[in-house]
Amino acid sequence: MIDRKKILYCITKGNWGGAQRYVYDLATSLPKDLYEVSVLIGADGQLINKLQTRGIKTILLGNLSRDIHIFQDLIAFFKLLKIFQKEKPDIVHLNSSKMGFLGALAARFVGIPKIIFTGHGWAFNEGRSQIQKKFIYFLHLITVTLAHKTIAVSEQTKNQIKNKHNDSKIIVIRNCIDKIDFIDKEKAREIILKKMPPDLDLKKRFWLGTISELHKNKGLKYIIEAIHELEAESDDPSTLPILIIIGDGEIREKLQERIDRYDLQNTVFLVGRIDDAQKYLKAFDIFTLTSITEALPYALLEAGQAGLPIIATNVGGIPEIIDDMKNGILVRPKEPEEIQKIITFLLKNPEKMTLLGKNIQEKVLLEFNKEIMFKKTLMMYN
Repeated sequence: MIDRKKILYCITKGNWGGAQRYVYDLATSLPKDLYEVSVLIGADGQLINKLQTRGIKTILLGNLSRDIHIFQDLIAFFKLLKIFQKEKPDIVHLNSSKMGFLGALAARFVGIPKIIFTGHGWAFNEGRSQIQKKFIYFLHLITVTLAHKTIAVSEQTKNQIKNKHNDSKIIVIRNCIDKIDFIDKEKAREIILKKMPPDLDLKKRFWLGTISELHKNKGLKYIIEAIHELEAESDDPSTLPILIIIGDGEIREKLQERIDRYDLQNTVFLVGRIDDAQKYLKAFDIFTLTSITEALPYALLEAGQAGLPIIATNVGGIPEIIDDMKNGILVRPKEPEEIQKIITFLLKNPEKMTLLGKNIQEKVLLEFNKEIMFKKTLMMYN
């Protein structure tokens, strides 16, 4: 009988985002006859329920947040030491910045045989002071040094952290996805419309849409401003697209205030979280992703598989998915006027939208199949 390898996945937050999706996909895909899988999560959230439904053992660390809190982080570090000593994993696979640093340090203290860290994007790309950015960059370098191997989810992610000392320790394994069982356009719209005001006739309108955590890094205020500029230049706003934002998060109130300030209550809709939201993507006519910083977003791959024309910001690993004007259109971050012009261009050129959607679907199905990510990751484990 073959001894199963014990793998402990570790991640900071338990909400449902890209890093959590990555952990879930790997943890639920490993063959049970070869691997014994557990997942340690720093803070409670949807990820725990999803994993437990699939019979995956979960361990809640508690009170671990993305921001630096020295006292709480010290407590978390000592908890990690105890958990690693108790669980005795063969492999610790760390995800996200905070868990990466604390987990790699604790795993080295305990003597875990293999420490793998996945960089889903670097916190120094976020809107912070230069001092904070330099400090965070230094912590990331320590994490990469402590880990035996680091997975970068895009070439851009690797290039931002590599140097002559760590280049050989970092390997690019891009995020990939399974085939999605999409709901057809009419049915998807009917379901989403139930989360919107019932007295508006919106089913036949042109739909812009996105699936996103409501976080400042996602740049959602810029797509809202672009819609505002569209309405300001139009004689008949009822003929313009509406914008559907699926997701929830910490800046929901601020986004709603912006919608109210621009009097866009009948045009821009925050419909909240929808389970398995990717299945409803065919409800949209255009998918938008206006992030300020990204690594390699799952939402873009899902929209691509749905065959949607995409408008996305030229940041992070997004250009590794989108070839500008060939299978999508790239815009500069924080530029609502540029977004507005591209929306207008596509509305006037439906044949271009069709071509963009066809081309991105072909690329995603060919180059971003989940089996590719899975096989490359297993090679690192073995």
